[in-house]
Amino acid sequence: MVQEQLPLRFFGRRKGKGLTPSRQKLLDNLLPKVLMTKEKAPDISKAFGVPVKKIWLEVGFGGGEHLAEMALQNQHIGILGAEPFVNGVASLLAHLNGSHRYPRANMELEETRVDNVRIWPDDIRLLFPLFPDNVFQRIFVLYPDPWPKARHAERRFINAENLPELYRLLSDDGELVIATDVIGYAEWVKEQIKAFGKFKSVHKNQHKPPPDWVSTRYEQKGIQAGRCPNYFIFCKKNQKSA
Repeated sequence: MVQEQLPLRFFGRRKGKGLTPSRQKLLDNLLPKVLMTKEKAPDISKAFGVPVKKIWLEVGFGGGEHLAEMALQNQHIGILGAEPFVNGVASLLAHLNGSHRYPRANMELEETRVDNVRIWPDDIRLLFPLFPDNVFQRIFVLYPDPWPKARHAERRFINAENLPELYRLLSDDGELVIATDVIGYAEWVKEQIKAFGKFKSVHKNQHKPPPDWVSTRYEQKGIQAGRCPNYFIFCKKNQKSA
């Protein structure tokens, strides 16, 4: 008898303060055009509106600043962003649309962009079983919720349950990029990676950002508050770094 899989438990907010009419309009009109679906996951390379040479994944993109800028700078790469927080989804859409800078009635991508972003407005773990092996050349987990209380540690995204899936989904020459400005979470990352045993670090200076790093308002706010960012880049052991 096949054992029925238990539903995933999600921790965290789904929605914050009320959206402005313009942000709600983006959700209603632009999101359907860039929406990732379960049906597209098995052949994700065809999910984008332009041909892409590589595919990146950002887990929990927050306000979307990093993802939007990386997509603009790398228009030959398809980027999938996952974020269950609806206000964050609306913020990313505003960045893709250009309305984060100036009002726009047009519910399309900004003219400087190509259609290389797809959004999954839910828990990325729901798509994990549907993706093929080695599909992502870079996976970003940037400033995840640290769940600082000891009794909540099991809720952290970098854990023994998710690391095997991240390993499976990462290409053999790919990079897993993690950033946090919480000391306890930085130590947790190193402990979890060591315990998993199949990743190796390829970034020597933990406090120096990668060469193509895109800083965000959240990161700058943390630095101004005296928090020190920690940057990790891991690749698969016995494989070349990207």
